Amino acid sequence: MNAINTNELEEGTQLALDFDKIAKVARCGGVIPVVVQHAATLEVLMIGYTNHEAFREAVERRRLILWSTSRNELWEKGRTSGETFDLVEVFVNCEQNSLLYRVRPRRGGLCHTRTSSGEPRRGCYYRRLNFETGQLENLAP
Repeated sequence: MNAINTNELEEGTQLALDFDKIAKVARCGGVIPVVVQHAATLEVLMIGYTNHEAFREAVERRRLILWSTSRNELWEKGRTSGETFDLVEVFVNCEQNSLLYRVRPRRGGLCHTRTSSGEPRRGCYYRRLNFETGQLENLAP
C-alpha cells in the first residue's frame, strides 16, 4: 500500500488498497475472516477476523468480539466509542474457513469514522469507486 496518512486513507478520494493485508493477517496465524452483517437490513458492515479465543468470547457473550490483527488482541467492536453490537446469528461457510456474523447495533453506527455532523457511520463501506475518474466518492460525508 502506498504511504498515506490515516485521515486521507479513511476520508480521502485516493484509492489506496492494501493488497498486503492478507499476508499481514497470515503472520498472526490461527485466524479466519468474519463478514459482519446488520441483522435487520442485511447490509454488509465490515470484515474482521476471529481466532479460537475471540470466537468463544463472542458466542458466550453474544457480542461482536473479533481478533485485532494489528494489535494482536481481543477486540470488542465499539467498546471505546460506545457503539457496541449484539451477536444475533453465526453462519459457517461450506469449507469452515470463514464466518458470517449477523449483529444488531445497541445504538448508532458501526464504523469508527464519523460523518461531517459527528455521527458514526452505519458501516465501513461508505465510499464508492467512480469508474470514470478512478476517485472515491463519499456517500456519507
